[in-house]
Amino acid sequence: MFIKFVVKLAACLAVACTLSSISPAQQTTPASSDSSAQTQPQDAGKPAPAQSDPAQPADPIKDAQEAGQGKVAGTSNDRLFYTLPNFLSVKQQQLPPLPVKDKFKVVALGNFDFIQYPWWGLISAISQAENSEPQFGQGWAAFGKRYGTTAGDSSVENFMVGAVFPSILRQDPRFYYSEEGGIPYRIGYAVSRMVITRSDSGHRQFNYSEIFGAATAAVVSDYTYHPKSTYVNGKFVPSDRTISNTAIVFGTQLGLDTITYVVKEFWPDIHRKLSHKHNPDTANAR
Repeated sequence: MFIKFVVKLAACLAVACTLSSISPAQQTTPASSDSSAQTQPQDAGKPAPAQSDPAQPADPIKDAQEAGQGKVAGTSNDRLFYTLPNFLSVKQQQLPPLPVKDKFKVVALGNFDFIQYPWWGLISAISQAENSEPQFGQGWAAFGKRYGTTAGDSSVENFMVGAVFPSILRQDPRFYYSEEGGIPYRIGYAVSRMVITRSDSGHRQFNYSEIFGAATAAVVSDYTYHPKSTYVNGKFVPSDRTISNTAIVFGTQLGLDTITYVVKEFWPDIHRKLSHKHNPDTANAR
């Protein structure tokens, strides 16, 4: 958990550094009538083919929705930093409620996405190098156990917060970009999503799904598949199955989700910044 927290905190700091270099969007000035009159098309009767404006940066969320949205209706095909699944992040608009089966489907698509498997492997390798939960020991068998618990922690939390409790409580698990206000306002908006969400009918509600889902995931994680107290090399190693440790896991998970919301809120801005920087046509059209 601590490793994930540090990694996502670094991502949040990267977002802040990127935002500091983002200037307000400049409006594109239309071409003057004199310049357009200098070149006359040979086939005046034929309509000119539609051309995209190279000076207009791409909007990943708009593009995803115009392309039919994600694999699940009412979601997106977006990925944070072009890799991490961000399918439940959408623009502020009236969207139909997600049926129960679609809530589970979109969470499953994100949880079992190809990028998750090497990520779980990296976390497990670091955990083994630090010899966390020494009850597992060392070697490939121990690595497999750590990999399983890492995948389990991630999967249980994702499904509890994004599918199980939203289905039971009829809440909307999607994150809606604010798309307005300055950076402080948008940070506040993103953080507030930890306690404010929408119902399936579109009304503002307390985010019971986030709080209850994270708490349930912490209890399941600590009291089921994580190791019990045992003796390792003649030394007693206590279990982490305590109320205090469960509270720490719960608090850490809420911190991770808060950072994730902030990164999600500013990702469209970062995407536009990166697209503008790496598009020579856009850079020259001023």
